[in-house]
Amino acid sequence: MKTCTILLLALALLGLEAPRAIAQTAPPSPTASAPVATPKRQLQAVRISEAIKLDGVLDEALWQQAPVATDFIQNRPKPGPHEQHPTEVRILYDDAAIYVGAIMHDVAPDSIKRELSARDNLPNTDFFGIFLDTYHDKLNGYGFIVTAGGVQADARYSPASGEDFAWNAVWDARTAQRGTDWVAEMRIPYSAIRFSTAEVQQWGLQFMRRRQALRQDFFWSEVKPEVDGFVNQWGELTGLKGLKPPLRLSLTPYISGYVNHNPLNAEGTRRTTTSFNGGADVKWGINESFTLDATLVPDFGQVQSDNQVLNLSPFEVQFQENRQFFTEGTELFNKGNLFYSRRVGATPIGFYGVGLADNEKIVRNPAETRLLNATKISGRTSKGLGIGLFNALSNDVYATVRNTETGEEREVLTQPFSNYNIAVLDQSLKNNSYVSLINTNVTRWGSTYDANVTGGLFRFANKKNSYAVDGSIVYSRRRGNQFGSDEAIDDQNGFKYTVGVGKISGNFTWGFNHRIESDHYNPNDLGILFGNNNITQSAYANYRIFKPFWKVNNMNFYSEVGHQLLYRPTLFQNMYFYNGFNTTFTKNFLQVGYDFMHTPVSHDFFEPRTFPLGDYYVRVPANTDWIGFLNSDTRKRLSVGVNAGATYYAEDERLARNRPRRLRYRAGFYPRFRVNDHLTFRYSLDWSLQRNQIGYVNGGLSTDEYLDLPFQGQILLGRRNVATVTNVAQVAYTFTNRMSFTLRLRHYTSNVRYQDFTVLKEDGQEFLADYRRNRDNTYNAFNVDAVYSWWFAPGSQVNIVWKNAGNTELLAERATPQYFDNFNNTINTPHNNSLSVKVLYYLDYLTLRRRR
Repeated sequence: MKTCTILLLALALLGLEAPRAIAQTAPPSPTASAPVATPKRQLQAVRISEAIKLDGVLDEALWQQAPVATDFIQNRPKPGPHEQHPTEVRILYDDAAIYVGAIMHDVAPDSIKRELSARDNLPNTDFFGIFLDTYHDKLNGYGFIVTAGGVQADARYSPASGEDFAWNAVWDARTAQRGTDWVAEMRIPYSAIRFSTAEVQQWGLQFMRRRQALRQDFFWSEVKPEVDGFVNQWGELTGLKGLKPPLRLSLTPYISGYVNHNPLNAEGTRRTTTSFNGGADVKWGINESFTLDATLVPDFGQVQSDNQVLNLSPFEVQFQENRQFFTEGTELFNKGNLFYSRRVGATPIGFYGVGLADNEKIVRNPAETRLLNATKISGRTSKGLGIGLFNALSNDVYATVRNTETGEEREVLTQPFSNYNIAVLDQSLKNNSYVSLINTNVTRWGSTYDANVTGGLFRFANKKNSYAVDGSIVYSRRRGNQFGSDEAIDDQNGFKYTVGVGKISGNFTWGFNHRIESDHYNPNDLGILFGNNNITQSAYANYRIFKPFWKVNNMNFYSEVGHQLLYRPTLFQNMYFYNGFNTTFTKNFLQVGYDFMHTPVSHDFFEPRTFPLGDYYVRVPANTDWIGFLNSDTRKRLSVGVNAGATYYAEDERLARNRPRRLRYRAGFYPRFRVNDHLTFRYSLDWSLQRNQIGYVNGGLSTDEYLDLPFQGQILLGRRNVATVTNVAQVAYTFTNRMSFTLRLRHYTSNVRYQDFTVLKEDGQEFLADYRRNRDNTYNAFNVDAVYSWWFAPGSQVNIVWKNAGNTELLAERATPQYFDNFNNTINTPHNNSLSVKVLYYLDYLTLRRRR
């Protein structure tokens, strides 16, 4: 143990760890909040009483009365130099809104990039942004960005969610090009932000400009990349007097209509159906700090289709959240990673367990739970206390079962009426510190189980923002019976705790982390955890060169060493050594890098699918994994990203037979072609091939298969080749900065071919099995998502969506190994088609009152 500890420490000090990923279209991560040593820049806002016309001209005399913010400082690619082509920004305000006027001087008209896109997307374009820390807590902020083409983007900044572009506010902006300059004029109503009731206020303030021609980012208040955090490096906005938070009350009603055609509907049901829906989203500012958001009878039928995959692992697949209500303004609820919003409205818990009598078949079995409503209350007081409350209700869900002889139908409950609730308290402290308390609760009606999870978090940093310690402790509690059973839940009480310490600022950073998840810890009723019963410790280090040298803009080296045990019983699982590197070349902005990992022999206790864990494991030979990547300059009309990698396994001679060596290959190809500022094509190809992979036989053993009967009660493993190909083609045409059309096609195919089988015994022993059933498998998924979107007024939108979906799973002799056979089979299989129209109209109380 002493030798292992010394090794961990040595690797942490000598190794190098990757920096946080920073979106190329966004400022750095906002996780830190300690004061920066350099003096804060200040800008005074000027109160006005006359109207400002939003046209991107700045011809009102009022603009000339305001002080100017200029002399921006470069952050990327070369930190430190002052801008050569000045930016001039002024701020005005009245009783209703803040007005921002910005002039971006440039060298020539054609050096101003203006590619159009959908909202919240910042492609090959110049842009200007203003960032506001309205409570001046150096932790949380708002961002409002407009491109040279007039496309708007907005984001929230917080320690929990980082930079969150899913947040949307109702505000307006206009841009115009004047010779070698371009101008941005913005109006941000007070209803879009939250602030205190103090008579005189001082806000955190930042401006950002991107000159895409040279891929340069400039900030008004210098943002040093070696300093941890973003919001803590902003300047200050002064001169704000007599601001009164308005009554923030808005209603966004919607109506939608669907035409759905499903050629696979069961006999006796209609294959073409229509439906009409109506509901509304409500926002109400309870006071100057807190807002209630509610969605009544929500309709999420137009969100992008999930990327379905063949899952051979023992863990569930985590899907991306595409429902706007669950992605915007959720930074408080994401504290501690205890909230996985896809649980709300998810597949019914009894979906796969519908009991059938003789001569019965399932006619209808809804795969989603329809929500009745969902409500959020969130905000932060002037003392830095963040409070969040979330609640959602879902109705009963029933499957319909029909007797094939009599035609009689009956309903089977698959999901009881349920209530989902989250409560969060988050206190911001000085020096980038905070403490938080989170509670999640799921209550289900009827004779089934309820779940509750409570967690406490903390982070403390020193005054110089150079070192920090963080951690958490979480307790999960479940009570009741398994759904549809009299058997009690067996994981009633569990816990998790984490603790970490490290150096967080400077060119060289490092840290140590330790985590335990008990064998009964289970947050998955409203959160997501892929596997509990773990003890994990890791050490990492990172060395970053931020300033250009030689022929490169920057350079990052990073490494990590980790060790994992089973919690109960305490048994070794795995250990890994990781190293990586990336850099960007100065002249052509070519990005290259690699990731390397070596894992000694490890024991996989989860793959056998037996509980409790400990007796059985799959032995994984020592392996080395490497992947390299290259990304070309995205300013060019044609840009390409590629990657390729391989995993090489050692021979496993301890088995009773000569098992071929395991290998894994993978590659990706991601070209993008921009025809002009309106039309862009994108394509992605991901390919992987796993040879001689060892794993649990997908689908398990069945008592209905006579070839399975001799192996009942045993753990059957298979040696298999798995080939997976994913193709995604996208075309986007943006008519104006408020009207766009996107078309996305995705085809996924995965083929599993078994070579032989073994029976797994205790202590990882495997013995060849004379198992004769064909378990080959081919899974295909095909989706089309076509979306026309028009923002015809601030906060108001028309969406027309066509969705086409189909999937097939071919088993045993029907499995097809050839890619084009699978593609043709997928195309020719009957698909579900849906065409929908949805109209949302934003109604603001203050606007209606002024008109009245």
